[in-house]
Amino acid sequence: MASTKKKVKVDLIHGVKPHRPKRGERYMGELQVAHFREILNAWKNELIDDSERTVMVMQGETINLPDPNDRATQETDRSLELRTRDRERKLVKKINESLADLDTGDYGYCEECGVDIGIKRLEARPTATLCIDCKSLSEIREKQNI
Repeated sequence: MASTKKKVKVDLIHGVKPHRPKRGERYMGELQVAHFREILNAWKNELIDDSERTVMVMQGETINLPDPNDRATQETDRSLELRTRDRERKLVKKINESLADLDTGDYGYCEECGVDIGIKRLEARPTATLCIDCKSLSEIREKQNI
C-alpha cells in the first residue's frame, strides 16, 4: 500500500517561509532574529525594486498626448503612482527602523508595555511596534479623539 502525503500549501511572507518555533526556543533568539531580518530585507528590496521600476517607466513616458482627456488621465495615473511610492518610501523607513531594533535587541517587544508582540503578529506586520492589546487601546483612543 502506497502512502499518501497531503501537500500543505505554505503562504510565504515576502518569499520567506513562516517560522515554526521549536519547543523551548527562546523568543527573539538567534533563529527568530535571522528569520525576521530575512523578511524585512526581502520586503525592503521588493519596495525598492518597485520604486526603481516606477522611475524608469515614468522617464520613458515622455509622450505628449494631444487629447486633453488623455493627458488628464496620464497625470492622474502618475499622481496615484507617486502617492503610492511616497507611502512605500515611508514604509521603507519603518522597515529600516525595525532592522535597527533587531540590532539593538528591541525588535519584537511592545514599545508601550514591553511584552512580546508575538511571532504570528510580526509575520503579519513585520514593522509592528505594539502588542495587540496596546494597539487596540491606541485605536480606541484615536477613535474617541476624532
